[in-house]
Amino acid sequence: MTERIVLAYSGGLDTSVAIGWIAEATGAEVIAVAVDVGQGGESLEDIRQRALACGAVEAYVADARDEFANEYCMPALKANALYMDAYPLVSALSRPVIVKHLVAAAREFGAMTVAHGCTGKGNDQVRFEVGIQTLGPDLKCIAPVRDLALTRDKAIAFAEEKNLPIETTKKNPFSIDQNVWGRAVETGFLEDIWNGPTKDVYDYTDAPEASPAPDEVIITFKAGIPVAIDGSPVTPLQAIEQLNRRAGAQGVGRIDIVEDRLVGIKSREIYEAPGAMALIAAHRELENVTVEREQARFKKTVDQRWTELVYDGQWFSPLKRSLDTFLEDTQKYVSGDIRMELHGGRATVTGRRSETALYDFNLATYDTGDTFDQSMARGFIEIFGLSSKVASGRDQRAEA
Repeated sequence: MTERIVLAYSGGLDTSVAIGWIAEATGAEVIAVAVDVGQGGESLEDIRQRALACGAVEAYVADARDEFANEYCMPALKANALYMDAYPLVSALSRPVIVKHLVAAAREFGAMTVAHGCTGKGNDQVRFEVGIQTLGPDLKCIAPVRDLALTRDKAIAFAEEKNLPIETTKKNPFSIDQNVWGRAVETGFLEDIWNGPTKDVYDYTDAPEASPAPDEVIITFKAGIPVAIDGSPVTPLQAIEQLNRRAGAQGVGRIDIVEDRLVGIKSREIYEAPGAMALIAAHRELENVTVEREQARFKKTVDQRWTELVYDGQWFSPLKRSLDTFLEDTQKYVSGDIRMELHGGRATVTGRRSETALYDFNLATYDTGDTFDQSMARGFIEIFGLSSKVASGRDQRAEA
């Protein structure tokens, strides 16, 4: 039986050419796998037909938008996941769901090798291959761009020689990856970190300085998950999509960062994530209302470690799985409403209410009705500062 190789297929030039390139280099049949995580553009059927026209013997396509939103974006929301306090893991979150479908396709079609279109200097090669090795330890991985010297000029020449149904002349100056959680843009003139981004960099967001009238939105959460917007029930996918539109119209979610890549280099990245950033801001504030202080303090450490693991391609790791259990426990009472104003590039919380809040008005108020016994404070301060007081006395005696 002829060897089969599963290829992560986007429908673009590089992966379309990779179908024939891999076949010629290895003698194997290629199975193209396209996974919709909300990137927009062409339909899955159009992509499937192109893969077949480019020489794939089979084309596996999957609408994974709800799966991506429910099983990948929502855990990231519960972790308030922002790599380097800025990047909401737009690409990093999509890789494990694609990996899951790649491995499933390899099993279905009897392939022993999985291929992807990543270069040798990016994070995604690690995310794909670590994920594939974890879910399918018996599978091998190849990367045509990295391993088979498939450069862009060679890809264009190959496409023209084989008369492939793919655009080969128009070259976008940027490398773009997008899904429902956000959009990532790099390369081109952005590689000079002194250059400011131009208008054509952005697609998910309008210019903040040209914002329309402020947009007030109420997001309802249940156990850390958005379940309604302005009182109307939504799925996680619908919540992200609605806030992408509304927050994006106000210029919310533009991120310009020099990022520490997993492979050890720094890279300038532009991100747009209006829905993700609005939801994280709302979720974080609801946690401030509902999560106990010591638990919240420790959760910040877990959030950061969880985020680093996902960024580094360790979605399926034992530690990530253990941290998931902790994070899920913290969300038990993260339910209620957050009112936000979206305007001028900012998502600003203006109101909070929750049946499970730890905020007690009668304890917090300074007016009549205050139930906090202030007489307890003096003794508390004495005990709280006792160890420092004793140590200070020791220091002063030693220095005398």
